[in-house]
Amino acid sequence: MSVIEIAVPLFQGGMAVRVSMAPLVSAVSRAGGLGILGGSGLDREELRKEIRKVKSEVGKLPFAVNIMAALSRFSELVRVCVEEKVPAIVVGAGFSREVFEVKKIGIKVFPIVSSLKAALLSEKLGADAIILESGRAGGHLGTLKPLQEIAAEVISKTRVPVVVAGGVETPDEARSYIERGAHGVQIGTRFSLSEESGWPANIKEFLINVKKSDVVVIESPAGLPARAVMNPFLEKVLNGVKPEPRIVMKCIQCLRKCSKRFCLLDSLICAQKGDLENGLFFSGDQLSGIKAISRTKDIIDEYSKVLKRDLIISETVTSRG
Repeated sequence: MSVIEIAVPLFQGGMAVRVSMAPLVSAVSRAGGLGILGGSGLDREELRKEIRKVKSEVGKLPFAVNIMAALSRFSELVRVCVEEKVPAIVVGAGFSREVFEVKKIGIKVFPIVSSLKAALLSEKLGADAIILESGRAGGHLGTLKPLQEIAAEVISKTRVPVVVAGGVETPDEARSYIERGAHGVQIGTRFSLSEESGWPANIKEFLINVKKSDVVVIESPAGLPARAVMNPFLEKVLNGVKPEPRIVMKCIQCLRKCSKRFCLLDSLICAQKGDLENGLFFSGDQLSGIKAISRTKDIIDEYSKVLKRDLIISETVTSRG
């Protein structure tokens, strides 16, 4: 029976494109949390290469791979995870029933959900843990409701571990959710501004000076609301202008469904390459409260002082302890 055990009940959000790569994921897992590789936006061999890098750096420590269910090549990326025997797969931006097949070979499945209905369906299908994400998260959103509005019901009515996510700003806030029955906490935005994140230096400098009013919710081409940072690219989108792609010049049909409002992949690659004018920068709404670039280990240590319990995820969990 495979078991995932982490010393600090803290997940690092799997941020794409190329933000949560091997350096960040490895640093989180080595510091006692669960590093999550952002697999969306990578091709099969890029993903395989990053998985192998993480494995070489963390040894037997656990990590996970996040893949958007909205991707047209979702199954291909899951297959790479199967071939590389990753410890766990996180599924967001939609729901997948097929991914639960990987449990047959011992890979854990952690769906990202935003409602009790989705949480209970995930539990029925065999989820090993549920990541409950609120409307304050960055990137694609399953709800606009705050975490305190949805957490109590999901925690009380599900039997599998619940990891809360989306706008958990401080260690004390994280501890309060653990005290209310959550098994763990996931944060992304704080880790995106760590030294080890994949953002270029100029993007980190830009993001650390963002005002709260600059973080807005838009409609993603994937058909979901998404939270991102205002910049010239978003100004065009919100004014009804379709930005011209800069890198992905021909549609590769990366999404199962796409409104064609703009090229999501192109804008995220531009962001990762440091293009302030043409990039799309996903972020949680707590971004303006982060005032410094931190080492990943320092972030983990800050949370470990108040989250004083291991998180063990085994094959079946019948009660919260």
